[in-house]
Amino acid sequence: MNYYKISFSLSRIFLLSAFTFTINLSFAQKTAISLKSAYQDDFLIGTALGTEHILEKNEKANALIKREFNAITPENIMKAQVIHPAPNRYNFTLADKYVEYGQKNQMYVVGHTLVWHSQLPPFVFKISNPDSLRIFMTEHINTVAGRYAGKINSWDVVNEALNEDGSLRKSVFLNKLGEGYIKEAFLLAAKADPKAALYYNDYNIEQPAKRKGAIELIKKLQASGVKIDGVGIQGHWSINTLNLKDIEDSILEFSALGIKIAFTELDLTVLPNPWDLQGADVNQRFEEKPEMNPYKDALPDSVQTVLANRYTDLFKLFLKHKDKISRITFWGVDDNHSWLNGFPIRNRTNYPLLFDRLLEPKKAYQAVLNLKIAK
Repeated sequence: MNYYKISFSLSRIFLLSAFTFTINLSFAQKTAISLKSAYQDDFLIGTALGTEHILEKNEKANALIKREFNAITPENIMKAQVIHPAPNRYNFTLADKYVEYGQKNQMYVVGHTLVWHSQLPPFVFKISNPDSLRIFMTEHINTVAGRYAGKINSWDVVNEALNEDGSLRKSVFLNKLGEGYIKEAFLLAAKADPKAALYYNDYNIEQPAKRKGAIELIKKLQASGVKIDGVGIQGHWSINTLNLKDIEDSILEFSALGIKIAFTELDLTVLPNPWDLQGADVNQRFEEKPEMNPYKDALPDSVQTVLANRYTDLFKLFLKHKDKISRITFWGVDDNHSWLNGFPIRNRTNYPLLFDRLLEPKKAYQAVLNLKIAK
């Protein structure tokens, strides 16, 4: 064979190989894209971890968490009922493993939560003396926040302290310590863990009345010189009643206070809600009825599409205001893990997240990802 023909053939083979390699590399790059990599220049993408995730019991779930998320929040194991079950007794086993999980995977670690009226250990409700309750709160914050000082990136210092009309919730803390307990909690947290960002966290504070109350609360803290770095809007919403205007107004109004906004517990229920229930008051329960559990076996494709569209709308809004938002955290890893399966009616099957019960991505996942990779 002629030398020039051999050279030409080799050149064609080389070019074809290079072209094939480029295609394969492009495909590999696309398949390697995750939520956290797609949004790395915008805000953190987080998830709530249950005990099974912290202990890394499910290999597929563990791989998914590490691939898709760069921020974590403990679903329950840092709440007082678990971490401080009795006077002068703490249980740090799971909390230690949670913090270790975040550190070894180089994730943003959220502490949730220091002061909350719910999921308290029973002995707290037996405290009748205000001074004794103040001692409990002080020792609890000093011990828990102090133990993880320098290892927690942000704390939800006070959780759900407001009623729907924006007034202060008549919790055990308000009733015995007065409204000053919120300021005390932030001061204690700032002293116990000076490097952590400190957040007030609540549901429905995107809605006008409750938002007004939250803004007044934050302004009072700021006026008294208290360190407060951000506000957490939980984001327990419905595909049927998602109000983007309220959400955008809340981003703008909270940001005007000079603080960051995090969406801390995001999920979108797909199930009917005849009581016009909103938010996440865990004490609300309703009767089981078949019509309230319409997707017991599977979610219809038409509803999958609606869910994907709602997440698309939400993330378009988040991207519009990415300079004001620090983090978006989904309240659960997958549909099977979601607390909404049993709230506010037991034994319901819900589908509020981006990954299904087999830990596979849903239409909603691809929709959120497409907002970035389509550009």
